[in-house]
Amino acid sequence: MSDVFVPGIRSRFNTEKLVEDLMRIERIPRDRVESNIDSLENRKVWWQDIGRRITSLRESARMLFSFQNPFNDRVATSFDPNILTATATREADEQNYRFSVKQLAEADRFLSPPLDERTAIEAGTYTFTVGRDEISFEFRGGTLREFADMLNRRGRDKIGASLITVQPGSRSLLIESKITGTENRLDFFGDAALLMVRLGVVEPVNDSRRELPFTESTIRDTTASAMPANPVTIHNSVLELPALTSVSVPFGFPVEPGAPFVLRIETSTAIKTEAAFGLPMPPPGPSIPSPGAATYGGITIENNPSTAPLPEWDPPSAPQRTDNLAIFSLSFSDGSRMQLRPITDSESFSSWEYNLSDAAAGKTITSLNIDNSNTHRDISVRGAMILDPNANGAGYNPLNAVSTAQNAIISMEGIDMIRPSNTISDIIPGVTITAHGVSERPVRLDVSTDRDGIKDAIYNLVGNYNLLMAELNILTRNDPTIIDELSYLDRDEIDAMQARLGVFSGDSTLNQFRNGLLRAVTSPYPTEAERELSMLVQIGISTNANGAASGYNRSQLRGYLQINDRALDAALDTHLPAIRQLFGNDTTGDMIVDSGVAVNLDAISQPFVETGGIISLKTGTIDSRITQDRRRIDTMDRQLAAREAELRIQYSRMEAAYAQMEQMQSSLDNFSQRNNNNR
Repeated sequence: MSDVFVPGIRSRFNTEKLVEDLMRIERIPRDRVESNIDSLENRKVWWQDIGRRITSLRESARMLFSFQNPFNDRVATSFDPNILTATATREADEQNYRFSVKQLAEADRFLSPPLDERTAIEAGTYTFTVGRDEISFEFRGGTLREFADMLNRRGRDKIGASLITVQPGSRSLLIESKITGTENRLDFFGDAALLMVRLGVVEPVNDSRRELPFTESTIRDTTASAMPANPVTIHNSVLELPALTSVSVPFGFPVEPGAPFVLRIETSTAIKTEAAFGLPMPPPGPSIPSPGAATYGGITIENNPSTAPLPEWDPPSAPQRTDNLAIFSLSFSDGSRMQLRPITDSESFSSWEYNLSDAAAGKTITSLNIDNSNTHRDISVRGAMILDPNANGAGYNPLNAVSTAQNAIISMEGIDMIRPSNTISDIIPGVTITAHGVSERPVRLDVSTDRDGIKDAIYNLVGNYNLLMAELNILTRNDPTIIDELSYLDRDEIDAMQARLGVFSGDSTLNQFRNGLLRAVTSPYPTEAERELSMLVQIGISTNANGAASGYNRSQLRGYLQINDRALDAALDTHLPAIRQLFGNDTTGDMIVDSGVAVNLDAISQPFVETGGIISLKTGTIDSRITQDRRRIDTMDRQLAAREAELRIQYSRMEAAYAQMEQMQSSLDNFSQRNNNNR
């Protein structure tokens, strides 16, 4: 049946196969061009890979000498992280400090007795305050859980509530301020106060606060000098004490032994410059009248001026500077006196608290003394108040205080500093301190250069250098052992490397670039910090950093770098300034880094990856060739389509001619048969 010919269905001469075979031969030039495009696209990808490797190397090199270099980074190390931790910025100075955490900053946290979880909360307007922030909301009534959820939604980052399961069916309400510091006490007003009393969170008490007003009638000027240069003044309840002035404020408030009263007061300071203390000028002397003159015949004759000889001017010496921030003291009825903790300088008002029960020790306090014995500092004082720290400002005392609002007290080198938060950033420039616990002994805090960060940056540079060097070795050398030496490659990466092995072996640009990289990491770069340190090998970085003990390794001939970790650590500990200059150094004093390993690597890499650089030119040329080949393919496709159509027409005509000949043959055979039959 395979030889049966059905016109219009089966070709007598298998035309389709003949045309396809002929077109396969015709397509050979076109397939070659398409294969060339695939090869060009692979080359483009390989050039782009080289560009990414170079960019990575350049970025890691610039990291070691740019303004963001890790040699300026600082790290703070605490010798007791359970008590104190810290972070440091680049602005911090390398120095050792000792801190004592005398008190942690805490927030008000009040707990109710166990409550039935079905306790109903009535509808109303509930108002809470945390310091000067007010949180108020309307509650339409509901369960204890619904009230706590509403308070958490409205309280945001100021106040929160939670329910603690005491036993099945019983819950305790914990309501807390989320802001630490004595100035951020948790208070209740209106329906909130009534609810807290009903739930047993607080109880109403008499307000124990007593103000020490600063008025002309309540203060007594005790300045030693009868005529001070600038007198004490009071403006808007702020007591202004210029340098070398003092006042006494009557107390008039009994402090019983054991009573938890504190003195809260705010201060600010203004430091004068030396220019403000200019020495007096010499006295002008007596005023001498004009001696007069006589005129005759148009001629004027003046008398000799009178003279008044003055003694030689002996200017007074500049005042000796006195700095004393222990400005507060208490006077007692027995005539004794006790100095209170010093304050610190602050242009804005800072709050201070002093425990009066400890200071009084059972004595009767008669007055608060404020002595500004400083010669170059004016002091302002306001808001003096005596209060019970356990009672809030609205007149309620917590029945079960988990913690009460208080400031952190941190001592540095014997100076106490009070802050509302346990995270403090204004003691040491560039250093943020976080207190975690109270310490009996000082905790050492070291601020030093971030050597680990420097080491990571060096490792990053060496790693990117080796990856680029491996890429260049594979592309420019047709040696399979290069791939075998890269033990960190997986199977897919090995196959990818084998596909590109030696494809750019004739490219002189890459060979020169590889040699330039190798010279950059092995050349000497003299440093001013230490003349004898000038090469990477001296800090444990070389093509054979592990020494002869590691044995012969062919990869050492490929230009890869190794790091002797122990030698690098020792160098970073003892030669840090020289190492910085080894990677990047300003040799001309023009504030531009112009020498060093990292600088040289950056300079060598720049022509390849900059805009319009070598990589861009290479990939641009390939793109142009690909575009040209695609146009050739489009032209060839049109030509092949025309050729295929032409062949099909020719074979169709041949089929038709053959069919016509068969038809004529059949007609002749029939005609001959009829003639034979007629005979």
